[in-house]
Amino acid sequence: MRLIFAGTPEAAVPSLRRLFASAHDIVGVLTREDAPLGRKRVLTPSPVARAAEALGLPVLKANRIDDAMTSELAALDADLGVIVAFGALLRRPTLDVPRLGWVNLHFSLLPAWRGAAPVQRAIMAGDTVSGGTVFQLVEQLDAGDILATFEHHLNPDATAGETLGELAVSGAELLAATVDRLAGGRVTPRVQEGPTSYAHKLGPDDGLIDWNDEAAAVYNRIRGVTPEPGAYWILDGERVKVHAARLAGATSPVLLPGEILAHDGQMLIGTGSTALELVTVQPAGKKAMPAADWWRGRPASVRSSS
Repeated sequence: MRLIFAGTPEAAVPSLRRLFASAHDIVGVLTREDAPLGRKRVLTPSPVARAAEALGLPVLKANRIDDAMTSELAALDADLGVIVAFGALLRRPTLDVPRLGWVNLHFSLLPAWRGAAPVQRAIMAGDTVSGGTVFQLVEQLDAGDILATFEHHLNPDATAGETLGELAVSGAELLAATVDRLAGGRVTPRVQEGPTSYAHKLGPDDGLIDWNDEAAAVYNRIRGVTPEPGAYWILDGERVKVHAARLAGATSPVLLPGEILAHDGQMLIGTGSTALELVTVQPAGKKAMPAADWWRGRPASVRSSS
């Protein structure tokens, strides 16, 4: 089949490469416009744009699919559109452009965690199982009929970034197999069933740690917002980012929420239950460093955060 591929972040790249290696023909790649990145705010192509250009594929860039872009897509004469984390909703008549419509690879077991941040929200909620769903795209958010799924048991210590990397590879295989089955007319769609939950886009406030929460909830939040937008708390009026942490266990000293203690080679911080071990932190204006090194540079009298 002739395919249009739409995607933007690194998590979409395995699917692009897998479909490129298949028997199908990618006639165009749609991605979001170059975005300013880094301290110098340099305009940078998306990971999908860079991968597509390396593969010699034509690239279309848009943050909003207007009538002009819809006409460009229609001119590609595609049989099927494939979306993996493009970052914008498609409306009719864009949905009607490919002969067979559009399919979407979403990193959850729909209808759980519809929306922009399914992996992050699943980890933050303490889910133990996630996965991926290929479904028929409709105008309603992530609500179309399911074409295929796979399950993934979540590593209780993996970050959202690490988990998304694993799901992106497994999802690429599922997506390619589903496209093959669609080409052969061997797919039977099924309606989404079960409780619906929503994975709203993460913002900076989602990374703010409340040390009064229980250790498991704090740990899940840290993992869920790593690497973006990042976990942090406010200590003496300054932001301290947490890049890595571990559950310290029930035998660790009992600490008040936010209380910090160097104990037996570990940097512990109190929560609403058991302590958490700080592994890597980043104080304001400095690079990430081992928590022990950071703590040694602070006044010895300071032992709590707010």
